[in-house]
Order: sequence, then structure tokens, then C-alpha cells
Amino acid sequence: MNQVLKKIERLNEIGIALSAASNVKVLCDEILTGAMELTNCDAGSLYRMSDDKTELEFVIVRNNSLGTHMGGSGGVEMTFPPVPLMVDGKPNKNNVVSSAVHDDVTIKIPDAYHAEGFDFSGTRKFDQETGYRTQSILTIALKNHHNEIIGALQLINAKDEQSGETRDFTPADQQLAESLASQAAITITNNRLIEEQRELLLGFVDMMVEALSDKSLYTGGHCKRVPVITEMLAQAAVDSSEGKFRGFTLNSNEWEELKMAGKLHDCGKVATPEYVVDKSTKLETIYDRIHEVRMRFEVLKRDAEIDCWKKIAAGADENEQREILDRYCRQIDDDFAFVAECNIGGEFMSDEQVERLNMIAQKSWQRTLDDRLGISWEEASRKSVNNQQPPAQCSLPVAEKLLADKAEHLILRDKKETELVEKITRKDNEWGFNIKVPKFRSNRGELYNLCVKRGTLTEEDRYTINEHMVYTIIMLENLPFKNDLRNVPFIAASHHETMDGNGYPKKLKMSELQPDRTWKNMQTAKMMVIADIFEALTASDRPYKKPKTLSESLRILSFMRNDNHIDPDLFELFLTSGVYKQYAKEAPLLQEQIDEVDINDYL
Repeated sequence: MNQVLKKIERLNEIGIALSAASNVKVLCDEILTGAMELTNCDAGSLYRMSDDKTELEFVIVRNNSLGTHMGGSGGVEMTFPPVPLMVDGKPNKNNVVSSAVHDDVTIKIPDAYHAEGFDFSGTRKFDQETGYRTQSILTIALKNHHNEIIGALQLINAKDEQSGETRDFTPADQQLAESLASQAAITITNNRLIEEQRELLLGFVDMMVEALSDKSLYTGGHCKRVPVITEMLAQAAVDSSEGKFRGFTLNSNEWEELKMAGKLHDCGKVATPEYVVDKSTKLETIYDRIHEVRMRFEVLKRDAEIDCWKKIAAGADENEQREILDRYCRQIDDDFAFVAECNIGGEFMSDEQVERLNMIAQKSWQRTLDDRLGISWEEASRKSVNNQQPPAQCSLPVAEKLLADKAEHLILRDKKETELVEKITRKDNEWGFNIKVPKFRSNRGELYNLCVKRGTLTEEDRYTINEHMVYTIIMLENLPFKNDLRNVPFIAASHHETMDGNGYPKKLKMSELQPDRTWKNMQTAKMMVIADIFEALTASDRPYKKPKTLSESLRILSFMRNDNHIDPDLFELFLTSGVYKQYAKEAPLLQEQIDEVDINDYL
């Protein structure tokens, strides 16, 4: 009786171990080893139903006498072929395992060599080749709580605990094995459901990256490359044997969390208009409006030429008029060349240049056609709403400024966008945003855009680009990340925050431990900050900028370190570990980008 109680107690212990196992291979090892232990048998096999339900595939094979362990978490590669469930269109009842599955019964055989109704020729062949003697067999179908058969458990050669002789499997052996098989089937199914959910989430993440690639090839590429650099830097921290990162570790779940955060770090860009991100000139929207401006300059020249000939026809001196026309056209050409140069954008635009733009903008040209014809109702509405009065009756011709900031250039947010802005700008907003939102969604004023002093982006453009972080955070925090993945939103959404707290969208001070975060969480988040910047600097697929060389990129990163933007310890590790070189080789960067780097210049 004590022996029975011990086995029941052991059965409970095995059941607890099964419920705690998260790795499928470890789980299967626990099942077979536990069943062999409970029945005191010498060998056994665990089978799983194939995805198409046509075969029983070997998962693990163990034989203590032969020292065999195939499959599972620590075994050698499985070489046994699967057992077919159907043969010649009929249920395979010749094999004891497939027969147990078909009939949903437990089959107990005292001696395989004298059993009737089953084909044990393969077993005899195995015994001849190995010198083994297969005798007693216990085969149990694995049925889960959905009443589905998901595999089979086969135990071989029960042993007498005193003599060690092979014996029959007893009714108690069968009851214990069946009890364990029932627990095992439920645990395997639950484990598989968890794995399927995980695969579904990973598939969703990859789908999101592919959607970004379909929308913008370089954005999708960025979302694929940032995790690579982040993981390289994380591995360098793990490999570090001295300094701040000595003892830094990441388990398998933390690696997966980091990789997923990297892939999702810019998922909010699905809501970002590409023509803003790709804005390579100041007047560019979906197209470059410099062409409209140029045509107005052309009109001025044509009008001047017509005026010249009219005056000559009226008796004015032809040479004098031609000289006036020539001088005027040269000025027009020079003015347009200046406007076109301003459209390109650059590192700095002086007050004198802005003043000249304003002077050129005051020149007028004559429009003779109604500018309300052929436009959308939305643009027509802007002409009215932004002026807070209905449009005046068209009185043509009309003089217009050469460079205009018109009512229709001011684009307001719709109701949904306005409601979102109200939510995210509250001091106590649920996401912790600390951002300033421009009044207009977009300002396409020509003079307003041309007067941008640095680069090509207006205040509204910059907010539109930065807004992807708002959407990223809202999207990720709406997903129920739990347990091992709970830090994905934080890691993904912190890559534009800075050490000094001047980043966005939360102005987190990354040099300090944030609430509900560990030191390790902070490090992985700051790794992604460096990875995001380095990838953006070295990327050669951006239509709006040329890629930087390694030395240029590291110099910029060193400036950002000096400005308390990025973590100095991680940047030092980035340099000393050679992660920048490793990425340059594996990315790969363009050959002309890979120049000589002396890291001592940046340490």
C-alpha cells in the first residue's frame, strides 16, 4: 500500500512539473520519463499526431538498456520513420500504436513475439540488430480535454523491482500510465495553444513590418535593421567581462522581448504620410510645388515681353525697351534661382536670405482664371472657413503675390484628430505624453515653407513625423502584453527619449530609473536609442538624404553623447566591442561608407 501511495505522490509531482514546463521538448521528456518511472519499465516512445492527421510521428525514443535517447530536449536526431494511420485507403490496424489511436483504447500485450493481430516484424528486426528483447508492451492513446487524440504513449518491458526481470504491465501500471497520459495530453494541448498564440503574435509583428515595407520600403527596412543592431549591442553587453555591463544577462524570453520591441518600434508610422517623411524640398507635398512657382516667374517674363512689344508698337524706342526687358528678365531669372536654392534646404538660412524671400514674395502676377474651379470641396471649404467668411465673387483678372500664404494652405485637423489631440495634451493623459501640438495639421504656405531656416520641415511637418511615436505607444499599449513581453511597449516607445529628458513624446530622463522599470529594462531601451540613430545615419535607401560614412555617423553619435542625448557607457561599448564594424559587414553598408575609424577619436 505504501508503494502505491508513493507512486500516486510521484504522479502528482510529475503533474506539477508538467504544468510548469514551457518548452515543448522538455515537456515531452518529462512525460515519457515520468511514465517509465511510474511503471518501472525499460523503454518507451512518445508519438505526436501529424498536422495533417495522417501519421504518428516519433517525438522521443528512450531505451535504458541500450542507452538510447532520440528526440526530446537532449537526445540525438530522430531517425525512425512515422507510423501511417492509413494503408491502402484503410485504417492501419496492423501497427499497435496506430490501432490504439484508431480505436481510442489502451492496448496491453504480455509478449510481442506471441501477440496476434499485430505486425511486429519491425520490432523483431530491431531486436535482431541490437540484441534487445522486446516483450511486454503498453500503448495508450493521448486524448486531450477537447476529446481529440493528439498522439500516443508506448511503454516497453516493465521490470520487477526486486529481480529486475521483465514482467507484464499490471492493472496498476495501466491506471497510473493512463492518468499521466491524460494530464500529458491536456498539458501538451495547452502548451501548443500558447505556442500558437505566440506564433500568431510573431506573425502579426512580421505582418506589421511587411505592411510598413509595402508602404515605404526603407521604413520596413529600418524596422528590420534596428533589431539587428540592438541585439548586437545587447550581445556585446552580455559578453562584457568588465566595467558597467559585467554580469549583464538576457534570458530567452528577454531576447524575444527585445527583438519584438525592435520590430515594433516604429509601427506607428503606418499613420504617417510618406510625403512628409520623404520631404526632400521645402515646397514638396505629394509633388514639388516649385514647378508652380517657376510658372509664375515665367508668366512675369511673358507679361514683360508683351508689355515691351506693346510700347514699341505705340512708338517707344525699341533698343531702350529691349534693354529694359533684358534687365528685368535677368532679375527675374536671378530671383527664381534664389527661390529655387532656398527650396533645397540646408543647415542654415540667414536673416538676410529670409528678408530677400519676403521682398520677392511681394511681387505680383496677374491671374485671369477662377481658382475655385476644379478643386475639391475640402479645399473650397478651407478658402471659406479659414477666412471665416464666404469667398468673394470672383473678380478677374486679379493680382496675386508671387509667393503666397493662402487660407487654403492652412489644413485643420478633423474631428477624430482633434479629439486625440485633446486627449494626449492633457497634463494627466493616460500615456504620460509631454508634447506640444501645432494649431494646424499642416501649413502649406509657400513663403512659410521657404523661410524654414534649417532643413525642409516646418513645425507642423516635424510634429507629423514625431507623431508616429504617439501612435506607436497607443497601438502597443492597446495590445495585452503580459509577463515575459510586458516591457515591449516601453522598450519600443523610448527610442526617441534622451538622457537629459528633452526627447519625445514623454520627455523621459533616461539617465534615471523610470517607475516600474528595472536597470536591465533601461539598458535595453537605451540600446535601441543608439541602434535607431545609427541605422538612420548609415541607411543608404532614404530618398531624402545621402548615407553617412562610419566615421561621420560615429562623430554625430559622439556629439549626441556630449549633448547628453545617448548613454555614454553604451556608446563606449558600441565602439570598443566593434558592433559598428560588425553591422557594417553584415548589413552590408555601401563600400564607400566603410572608411577608416579610430575609435579613440570618439571615446
